[in-house]
This record gives sequence, structure tokens and C-alpha cells, in this order.
Amino acid sequence: MFNTHLRTVMFALTSLAFLAFAVCTVAEAQMLGAPPRPAPTVSVQMQALPAIEKPIIPLDPDKATAAYLARVSDNATARSNAYVDGGYLLQLVDVVYVLVVMGLLLWLRISARLRGIAQNLTRSRFWQTPIYFVLFFIITTLAVFPLTLYEGFFREHAYGLSNQSITQWLGDFGKEFAVGLILATILVTLLYAGIRKARRGWWLWGTGLTIVFAAFMLLIFPVFLAPLFNHYTVLPNGPVKQQIQSLARANGVPADDVFVFDASRQSNRISANVSGLFGTTRIALTDTLLKRTSPAETKAVLGHEIGHYVLGHTLTGLLWLSLVLLVGFWFASFAFRVFTSLFGGNWDVRTIDDPAGLPVLYAAFTVFMLLATPFTNTITRTAETEADIFGLNAVRQPDAFATVALKLGEYRKLEPSHWEEILFFDHPSGRSRIAMAMRWKKEHLADPDIRNGPVSPQ
Repeated sequence: MFNTHLRTVMFALTSLAFLAFAVCTVAEAQMLGAPPRPAPTVSVQMQALPAIEKPIIPLDPDKATAAYLARVSDNATARSNAYVDGGYLLQLVDVVYVLVVMGLLLWLRISARLRGIAQNLTRSRFWQTPIYFVLFFIITTLAVFPLTLYEGFFREHAYGLSNQSITQWLGDFGKEFAVGLILATILVTLLYAGIRKARRGWWLWGTGLTIVFAAFMLLIFPVFLAPLFNHYTVLPNGPVKQQIQSLARANGVPADDVFVFDASRQSNRISANVSGLFGTTRIALTDTLLKRTSPAETKAVLGHEIGHYVLGHTLTGLLWLSLVLLVGFWFASFAFRVFTSLFGGNWDVRTIDDPAGLPVLYAAFTVFMLLATPFTNTITRTAETEADIFGLNAVRQPDAFATVALKLGEYRKLEPSHWEEILFFDHPSGRSRIAMAMRWKKEHLADPDIRNGPVSPQ
């Protein structure tokens, strides 16, 4: 109790002394004629602490690739492998089927009769060609329809890759038939007009004409043909669209807007494209891409597609196509001379400018394209690999790129053998794409965005 009173007395005395000191100080200042001064202050500088960066986690590309591939179940892998392996067999079946149909048209002289119908309708050799070809196109389409129906509808449904009813599929098939009939008739009519002029050197003319026609198709496809099969709308404004447009502007893609189309009416496949030439360039992505992928994965896909445009793959593809066509048309011309010299009398076909000989040219070119498959696949696969590398450098999302490769594995074999990939794949395999992404990531681990990004499985 005494201590309490003592502390109280001491506190009161101290307070009185402080108050007296303050009064005296003010009085002294007033006596000296100076106004009261504020207490001194100190300026305190504040700055943000440096961000704590994630440590660099060592990455083994081989282990990361294996870990990503291990995410796919055995059942899904077996299903995808069966789909791809069956496709190899169907390539051979398709060729044999075409050869049988063309053989029947020749040996039964159906092709000669079609030429006779055209001759009876007009004396103009120019107009005889389209009349013959329209009949030829209808008959061959009906002949191969059972195989087309199996491959395009029943087989796709068996593997869960189609969303269409038979009515919807037939509707698309009818559109394809109409478009193919019109465009192919124009091309074949012009081709035979050139054959009549050039004779033995027609394959040079044919190559040039077909390349020009292919360029024309690339020009009109995004504006006039693609909307026949899908509904295109402008992608609504938002972060995804802004990122795509920024990526396009940064890489010089002259596309004013981004479009999305309802590919889900056909299947759940994810895709995008940058198509068109000379002012018709258009960026388009499927609605399934938006639904089934993250923003990072969507951007990775668009980086790949923009890579095709920036690297000029459309033009280089046309140059490679011209080489393939040049050899292919020469092969068809050579085969025509050989087989008509042996069997022309049986077929009532003698000269190269006779439209009734079209089944011979068609069969020969079909065989050539089968033999050239490893070469044409290598051309395409090389371009796809270059676009992959471009996309990785432009978007810098290696893990998103890897997960997209897994989703594409629903209908593409993820782990083919070395020679299988070289001979039969027109795109890099899933394993090759993921391995590329992980190698890229290893070399960029010190970059802040990669270091602070997703951690790859290992």
C-alpha cells in the first residue's frame, strides 16, 4: 500500500515538473518575440521488399516426358492406338477399293459409255469433259459410299470421336459432295483443255494449273467454304481474345478479329487455324478448344497456328506440293501410256486427251500418292515441328503445350515406334512434342516467368 502511494506522489510531481518546464519554455519564447515552433519531424522512406523468387528446380526432360505420358490411362492409350493402327489398314483398303472401282469402269466399258453420252449431247470437246466428269463423279461417289459411311460415321462413333447423328452426317456429306462436284468439274475441265493443247507434256501444264487452283482454294476457303459447314461468330471480348490479338499483332498476323466456330456439332476434337491469303487471313478456333482447355493451353495452340503463318508454311507448302504433283502427274502420264498400250483396246481408250481414260489417270495417281506417303508426311511433319518451336518461343507455356499434346492423343498415337512416326505420322507424336517442350523448359529454367510457372511432373 505504501509503495502504491509513493508511485502516485512521484507521478504527480513528475507531471507538475514537465508542465512547469513547458510553460517556462513558451513564456521564454514569447519574451524573446519568437512564435511557438513545431516539434521536429523525420521523413520516413518506404519501399517494397524484393519478391522472393521460387528456387530453380532441376528438370530432367526425359523423366518429365515420361511423367506426362503416364497421366494417360492404359485404356485410353489402347483405344487411341487401335484407332490409329486401324487407320493404317484403311489407307491400304482405300487404295485397293479405288483401284477396283476404276478397273470396273474400264473393263466393263462404263467409262467409254459415259464418254459416248457426252458426245451425244454436244460436239464441243470442251463441254464433253464436264458432262463426262459429272457422271463419273456421281458414279464413283456412289460406289465408294459404303466405305465412306463406315470410315466417316460408324467408325468415328465406335471410338467416341463423333457427335453427329446420321442425319447431320449425311447433311455435311451432301454439302461436301456438292462443293467437290463443282470445284473438281472446273479443275478437270481445264486440265483436259490443257492436255489437248500440250499432249505429251501435259503433266507440266497440269502441275501449274493445280497449284494455281490450290492457291485459289486457300484464298476463298475461310470466307466462302468454311461457313458452309460451321457457324462462325466473333469471339467475345475478354482476356483470352485480348491475349490472342496481342500475340497476332506482335507477330504481324493481319487479322482484324478472332472467330470461333461450332466444331462441337461434329466432334470434341480441339483445333484452331490461321487461314487465308491476300486479305482473307482469319484466326479461328473451335468452341471445343475454349471449353476443353485452360487459357494457357488455348494460347499455346494459337501460338502454334500463328507460327504456321509467320514461317510462311502456306507458300512453302504450295512449293512442295508443286514438286509432288509434278512427279505424280508424270507418273500418271507414264502409267497411262503403258496400260493403254496393253489394254486400251479392251477399254476403248487410246489417247491421253480422251476423258474416258480418266480412271487410268486416277488409279495411277492414287497409287503414286500411297507410295509418296512417307515423303509427304515428312514435309508436313517438319512444318508442324517448326510451328511447335515457334509457339514455344512466342507463348512460353511449355507445360500447357504438353497437356494439349495429351488431349490430342485421343485420336493420335502418343508413343509410336521410331519408324512408325517417320513413315506414317504427318504430325509429331505426342511423345515428341512433350519431349520438345520439356527440353525447351530446361534451357529456360533461369527465366523468371518459367521459374515461377507450373512445376513439371517428374
